[in-house]
Amino acid sequence: MRQLVIDSASEACSVALIEGADIVDFRHAVIGRGHAERLVPLIAELVDGGKADAITVGCGPGSFAGVRIGVAAARGLALGWQVPVQGFSTLALVAAGAADAITAAGGALVVMEGGHGQWFVQPFAADLSPRADLRSLLPGAAAAFADELIVGNRAEQFVALRGGGRALATLPDARAFLHLPPAALLDQPSPIYGRAPDAKPMATA
Repeated sequence: MRQLVIDSASEACSVALIEGADIVDFRHAVIGRGHAERLVPLIAELVDGGKADAITVGCGPGSFAGVRIGVAAARGLALGWQVPVQGFSTLALVAAGAADAITAAGGALVVMEGGHGQWFVQPFAADLSPRADLRSLLPGAAAAFADELIVGNRAEQFVALRGGGRALATLPDARAFLHLPPAALLDQPSPIYGRAPDAKPMATA
């Protein structure tokens, strides 16, 4: 079965076609912003226009816009192609991208940019299963975690702030889906925002 894997929750826009244990094709671009314009063209550049028997998509947390764009694209393609769609946590994908290092270290803390001065943090065990729930914390509070290995796009800042540990700076990469544990898959993909939305409903009289 061929799967299309999508993640656009960070500054990276990453897509891959995976069949069994093989990566058929992929595109990985660090673009910062502009996922709405780049994601679908990147998919179209893949072999057979990215057509697959199933779709899996990173649901965040990360950029509010990037998360929504990825999930919406996955749902739209699944509807058009009449194929199943599942989701996964983007932080789990980051951990999967560092699978060998995390296994060797006996676990790690994933630290990703959360916006508004906060970081998304979640500890993972050696088998890449989450050891605790996702949290969105100010850097000072996040630095209380004791993991030696820190993985993610804020790993270096975390280690510098705490004054110790080993940083592995990395972004979500769709190819890492090959290392994602089956238990990480979500049957109903929907955005994982990780913190409250910026916009709040107006009070009514």
